[in-house]
Amino acid sequence: MILSLPGLMLKGIRDMWSHPWAQLFTLAGVTLTTFLAGLFVLLLFNVGQEISRQQGQVEFQVYWSKDADQNEVKAQWESLGKWENLEEIQTFTSTQALRELAAEMGRDITPKAAGKSSLPPTALLVFQVPESDPQWTRVLFEKLKNQPEVADVHFNPLQMDAARSWVTASERFIWPLIGLLALASGLLVGNTVKLAQMARRDEIEILRLVGASRTYIRLPLICGGMALGLAGGLLGTGLLKLFQMAARELLLTPPLLMELHFPPLHQAAILVAGPVLAGLLGSWAAIRN
Repeated sequence: MILSLPGLMLKGIRDMWSHPWAQLFTLAGVTLTTFLAGLFVLLLFNVGQEISRQQGQVEFQVYWSKDADQNEVKAQWESLGKWENLEEIQTFTSTQALRELAAEMGRDITPKAAGKSSLPPTALLVFQVPESDPQWTRVLFEKLKNQPEVADVHFNPLQMDAARSWVTASERFIWPLIGLLALASGLLVGNTVKLAQMARRDEIEILRLVGASRTYIRLPLICGGMALGLAGGLLGTGLLKLFQMAARELLLTPPLLMELHFPPLHQAAILVAGPVLAGLLGSWAAIRN
């Protein structure tokens, strides 16, 4: 009986399970490699999300002189709140700064001690850095430093560069590792397809004798390998989703309070499509001769 193209594809999927234990071990291996690759993608995506949230922002700590007039300092705070590109401002008088420090140390301060605070008035400023002006941060630093009664200004000029460098270094190592996992999936599927080919050696020889084409013989084996890759990809991605849901609950509890997001749809689709492609290539490599 001559089978149609869909019939050949279904036959290949059915024939793969003539050795169920081999298929199950291969399926487990493909699922595991997909899950591990998904963990790396999950890590990169969430770190990238966090960096994108902070990308382009710079934080300044501005300290006024201890003997600065408090009314003048408050007037400067009100003026600073209107500066261009300012995202957030937090201000602390000498007394407030002492109370914050004591709270962090787990101590209480007396009203007498609060009135004699030696800490300077402080402001914490967060600015959005314009992408078109790379020198903007340095100019703003000098501008803040030259404000009346300002004693010192602190900021981290390497903050954004360090974030970009981390992402670049991570991608340089993690993506090749994901490629190695995909290669492992292809080898697993290829070995299983080769096993199925050897088990059907007599059937294949008969098909060749009666004039069956290479496509007619190879297509069921290739489809079986792709089906294994698809099943492993779906199971591995499903396990990744379960892991993300469980880890999200854990990370949202104090003191971490971190949000763990599942990768977007196109990245999840790649996690499923990758094992299918590995199954295709592995199957083809196993039966090309």
